[in-house]
Amino acid sequence: MTTDDKIDDRLIQFAHRLADASGAVIRPFFRQRIEVAHKPGQYLFDPVTEADQGAERAIRAIIERDRPDDAILGEEYGARPGTSGWRWVLDPVDGTRAFITGRHEWGSLIALERDGVPVLGILDQPVLGERFLGVNGRSTLLAGDSRTPLKARACADLGEAVLCATDPSTYMDAGQQAAFARVRAAARLTRYHGDCYIFAMLAMGFVDLVIEGPLNRWDIAAVIPLIEGAGGLVTDWTGAPWRDGAKVLACGDARVHAQAVALLNKA
Repeated sequence: MTTDDKIDDRLIQFAHRLADASGAVIRPFFRQRIEVAHKPGQYLFDPVTEADQGAERAIRAIIERDRPDDAILGEEYGARPGTSGWRWVLDPVDGTRAFITGRHEWGSLIALERDGVPVLGILDQPVLGERFLGVNGRSTLLAGDSRTPLKARACADLGEAVLCATDPSTYMDAGQQAAFARVRAAARLTRYHGDCYIFAMLAMGFVDLVIEGPLNRWDIAAVIPLIEGAGGLVTDWTGAPWRDGAKVLACGDARVHAQAVALLNKA
């Protein structure tokens, strides 16, 4: 993105309005006895709640009222076309399994794309009061009145790395699990679960690489500007730019990324 292409403050503040609206809907449902429904599909249990659905409705209503020419893609209510070249990609509760079990490892994902390229990403954890913003080549943690620039840490060797993944046994097939196991065996420490929150920890410098199976666009679009703004990279397992439905490899250091790609694709 060139200087002339930078996202202006007006759009950034609009994105914050969307995150505020989402959090206002979600917070009252957390750690409450709420109805949990199942979305039929590829998983034995794919939960959805009124927090997911109500938050997306709130975000979409603001976009439709104030930016009616923008397209929208959301996990709960699908795609709405637009004419402006901008698209908002929404996953109001990424990590619903954590949400319904009372854990904090979830967040609201809000991305803005320009002609299909993610240029702004917010990962908001409204209960903890943490908002991670990636835009214009920088990443920042906003918490209360504090603003903390984010920087992924240097890690030259996979043997020194912390690896995270949500749940390989659920989200990867047998061949993908075998490839993941090769990286896990080489890493210093591996931790599971966390959904979008583990990407935030990579941007903060506490995690060195995240490996996930195939993801939908709403699962990853907001994370790409966040990781890249912290100096990291997000690709598919071959090292190519991520595309819809591809497996995800996110790293804070290009050296660890190269080692992980080699192991993931080892014959």
